[in-house]
Amino acid sequence: MGFVFYDTETTGTHTSFDQILQFAAIKTDDDLKEIDRFEIRCRLMPHIVPSPGALCVTRMSIDQIIDPALPSHYEMICQIRGRLAAWSPSIFAGWNTLSFDEHLLRQALYQSLHPPYLTNTGGNSRIDILKIAQAAAILAPGAIIVPEGDKGKPTFKLDRLAPANGFDHSNAHDALADVEATIHVCRIIRDSAPDLLESSLRLSNKSSARTFLDTEKCFVLTESYYNRPCQFALTKIGDEGGTALALNVSMDCDQLQAMSDDELIARLARSPKPVRRIRTNAAPTLQPLSAYEYFEGVAAGELTERADRIRSNGEFCARLIRLSSRDAWPESEYVEEQIYSGFFGRDDERRMAAFHASDWEGRAEIVGQFSDLRLISLGRRIIYEHRPEHLHPEVRAGMAIKTRQRMNGEAAASPAWTTIAAARAEASARLAKGDPDEADILSGVLRYLAAMDIPA
Repeated sequence: MGFVFYDTETTGTHTSFDQILQFAAIKTDDDLKEIDRFEIRCRLMPHIVPSPGALCVTRMSIDQIIDPALPSHYEMICQIRGRLAAWSPSIFAGWNTLSFDEHLLRQALYQSLHPPYLTNTGGNSRIDILKIAQAAAILAPGAIIVPEGDKGKPTFKLDRLAPANGFDHSNAHDALADVEATIHVCRIIRDSAPDLLESSLRLSNKSSARTFLDTEKCFVLTESYYNRPCQFALTKIGDEGGTALALNVSMDCDQLQAMSDDELIARLARSPKPVRRIRTNAAPTLQPLSAYEYFEGVAAGELTERADRIRSNGEFCARLIRLSSRDAWPESEYVEEQIYSGFFGRDDERRMAAFHASDWEGRAEIVGQFSDLRLISLGRRIIYEHRPEHLHPEVRAGMAIKTRQRMNGEAAASPAWTTIAAARAEASARLAKGDPDEADILSGVLRYLAAMDIPA
């Protein structure tokens, strides 16, 4: 069914409170041959203050991102959603997408009143080429060249790894250029480590990952932490929502069983963690233990026997699951962080579709009909940006207050988003370092912030 490779450039790194400024995607066939491409930019949303550092990385000036000729964020996301829906079903891929871009895209869809789970519903699935490249470093040595970073350690940064593997990435941190670089690396992995890519594609399907975890008594999980690939021999002990819980059989499991609850809780929290969580919808890198004769000096047969003993001890597995369970996070007061606070009802889904099909006056009327308070808040924000005259005067005044509080940082004791004061401090500090390549961007940011100061 082919692939959709995509990338975003943003106002910062907070996946809930920053926004996409540039989006690019390339549709390919199963053989990674390009079929179509799409690239779009938008202007800054009124309540968001961009990080000066992010603009320096992407080389975007403040004048570029406030250009009124650009579509609004809402208008851009409607176009993105339409194109990605037309390209579905596909395997969605990118570089570090599962940790970053995916969350930005979900937030953008959610905040624009679209169903947020486009990339893993309707027959779509997801892989992350960064994760596959990191796995290749240990599972297929030599498949790709992993360069050294500034500190002399291996780095998987795309702007370093792609050039080391023959790609001209002189336009790094442009969304479309990063997509092209990602496809280049993916083709190298396909040609030099085809079994690894094939396994990743198979396990991109949630049901396939679940089947693997349920049928393999003992398996090897490959992950990466701080660019250091790590492997764990595991056996599944249970489920927690869409996550599988698995015990590390390389550890002394008899010692774990002998611990009191308090001792076991403390050990479960300490690295290396005995129980690992595996997201079945995030294309985990898994191999059957049968692919190994020995693992970390222990015969595979002995590890399998340990797995059998653990899985047959239902009381111990239940105890591990109970003591490993995470307390539910308290619901955030900020609508952005309420994205996972439940699915929208069918009636509200119909209203969302009607919202996009209506004119602005009709949209303002529809917003008041939503039963989900999140949709009311987000819908009012969209209308306030585009046609505030269609909001009731009291609502409009309230939106102005919220915007002021957000930008000035009055809405939280320690704002997770960038405020005017924080952006000014960051821009001034970077400007003082005297980097000539950043001077114009930072000076423009400071002028913009001075003009945008909102009195309390």
